[in-house]
Amino acid sequence: MNTVITSLLILCILPITCAWIAGYYRQQQLGSVDNKEPRIQSQQLSGAGARAVAAQGNSWEALAVFSAAVLAMFIAGVDLSGVSTPVLVFVALRIAYVPAYIGNVDKLRSLIFLGGFGICMYFFYLALSAN
Repeated sequence: MNTVITSLLILCILPITCAWIAGYYRQQQLGSVDNKEPRIQSQQLSGAGARAVAAQGNSWEALAVFSAAVLAMFIAGVDLSGVSTPVLVFVALRIAYVPAYIGNVDKLRSLIFLGGFGICMYFFYLALSAN
């Protein structure tokens, strides 16, 4: 259970990390970081900065799917300590996803995304087959 909780914590921090990276690009590309209208300013980014913003959005989305899958397993009574390895693989994939996205390595990014999504679908399968 501690592995799952720690992983959830890491996955909650990951989108914030992407926002900090995007902030760096806002400073570099636009000359300042506008904390009054950060989303409007972020829309002005291009290249790696725009991809950092997109990686942030995708990280929130992946967190939602992963959290729902973990919740489904918990509700179904799946032993969460038995899924530590795929949980850790999911976290590693999500961490690798960010530089792949920002670095514009599109095919690798897509493979990483599919691997993580597949793990979430496996978790739903475990939840559905637990009863």
